[in-house]
Amino acid sequence: MRYRVCKSFEIESGHMLSKHPGRCQYPHGHSRRVDLVLSSESLDSSDMVCDFKALKLAVEEYIDSYDHALMVNDSDPILDSLTEKQKTRIIVCKNEDPTTEVMARRIYDHVSDLLHEGGTYTDPNGFGFTLRAGLTLERVRVTETSSSWAEYGID
Repeated sequence: MRYRVCKSFEIESGHMLSKHPGRCQYPHGHSRRVDLVLSSESLDSSDMVCDFKALKLAVEEYIDSYDHALMVNDSDPILDSLTEKQKTRIIVCKNEDPTTEVMARRIYDHVSDLLHEGGTYTDPNGFGFTLRAGLTLERVRVTETSSSWAEYGID
C-alpha cells in the first residue's frame, strides 16, 4: 500500500497549436489547474508523505514560468514577429505542438528530477522546509477546461 498526496496550482496560460486544423491554431488561453500527485510507501518523521509547503517552494518558480506565458511550436512563424519583451513570456516547444499533454510531460520531467534529488527550501520568513529524496511523482494532471484534462505519469 502507498500513501498519496496531491498539490494543486492554478495558472493562466496560452498556447497555439500549429498542427491543429481548427481554431486552436490561433493564440488562445486557458485557466489551468496543475495537479502533482506524489506517493511514498512510508511517512516521514512528521508523519507526512511530504510537507505541502516544501513541495510548493520546490516547484513554484517552474510552475510560475507557465503563468501568463504563451507556448508555441519552434516552427511556428509567429516567433519571428514577437518583440524581445514578448519573448520573455514565451515557452518554445522543440519539434512539437504545445498541447496540454506536452505541458503535463514537461512539468512531470522537471518535478520528477527535483524529487529524485530532494532538498531544503526556504520560505520568505526564513523557515526551511525539507523535501526528502526518493518520493515518487505518480502523475501530473493539467486541466485545460472544466471538462478536459491531460495527464502524464507512471502506470
